[in-house]
Amino acid sequence: MDDSIFIIFIAFGCLWALMGIGILVLFFRSDKEQEMPSGKWGLVVALPIIIPMAIAFVYAAINRAPG
Repeated sequence: MDDSIFIIFIAFGCLWALMGIGILVLFFRSDKEQEMPSGKWGLVVALPIIIPMAIAFVYAAINRAPG
């Protein structure tokens, strides 16, 4: 039960990240003449950021000390 505050912290962090992504998409779509800047180069930038974070979260969840 001591980890519940961290779960809440991570949940709110994910919520803020999703809201930020949504606002960024809406910002780019506000100019109707310009297309969304995405594609192969977007993945080249995003994947090296997301993959190490996911690996670190999985490693921390597996190796968490009980109690």
